[in-house]
Amino acid sequence: MDVDLPPYRPPLWLRNGHLQTVLPALFREVEGVAYDRERIDLPDGDFLDLDWAERGRPDVALVAHGLEGSADRAYIRGMTRALAARGWSVCAWNMRGCSGEPNRTLGAYHSGSSHDLDAVVAHALAGGAERVALVGFSLGGNVTLKWLGEQGADVDARVVGAVALSVPVDLASSADVMEHWSRRLYMRRFLRSLEHKVAEKATRYADAPSARAVRQMTTFREFDGHFTAPVHGFADAQDYWRRASSLPLLGDIRVPTLLVQAQDDPFLSRACFPVETARSSGWLRLLAPRFGGHVGFMAPGEFWSEQTAGRFLGAL
Repeated sequence: MDVDLPPYRPPLWLRNGHLQTVLPALFREVEGVAYDRERIDLPDGDFLDLDWAERGRPDVALVAHGLEGSADRAYIRGMTRALAARGWSVCAWNMRGCSGEPNRTLGAYHSGSSHDLDAVVAHALAGGAERVALVGFSLGGNVTLKWLGEQGADVDARVVGAVALSVPVDLASSADVMEHWSRRLYMRRFLRSLEHKVAEKATRYADAPSARAVRQMTTFREFDGHFTAPVHGFADAQDYWRRASSLPLLGDIRVPTLLVQAQDDPFLSRACFPVETARSSGWLRLLAPRFGGHVGFMAPGEFWSEQTAGRFLGAL
């Protein structure tokens, strides 16, 4: 899809992937977003909380957050505000256990939770949406791309396009990147948040993996092998990463899709830049600006990522 997308040119002081990653996460505040929450029940007895903005319009954008995020994170609120201003109803959906209330099952969410996105898409379409667009950040971007690849040519015609940003499409190599000493602060923050959730589950489920073990962990390899894989039916961390990664499915996508990956993203490996797949696909476009960090792309007012997503989806 040929849409003119202006390049990202941050000021000199923001040409650093770590700054672009950390500053918005710690200091950005987004005003002007009012959510209306809806809860939907899932076939396995669990639930998802959907936060809606400007509900009732015919065009609906479903926005998915990243690892240990929620609809309240600044990057989600920023995208919600930008898309709502362009005429979309926005549903920022919270993954299991991420809406402020523990989910009902031992399992939670993970990078391959495309079945939950499937439930959200079906709910939006059943509610009268005439056109649905998908937006996903990081882990939520992998879920989005995986779902689109699984749907392939059978995707509902009302699903008109997608934007995915800062996505570890190859989970194994990204996990390797995150084991580098320079990523220890990121890992510590993720694992402490995950530890609290594992500890809560241990109070309700006798067969829950040990939370005490998580306190000693320093890598996704350890956590996914200890909790994610066994709880969600994978043999081990490698099996989980292989089966949950969206990379092998990117060539099967059949709606206009934009993948935005900053070259200085500290979370992504080289394998997360599917240049050849995008080149041979008539549906997937890869945009890889030199700067932007992980879910960064800072700019005054609307971030560049929000402007770019709005422009791409507006052209559908």
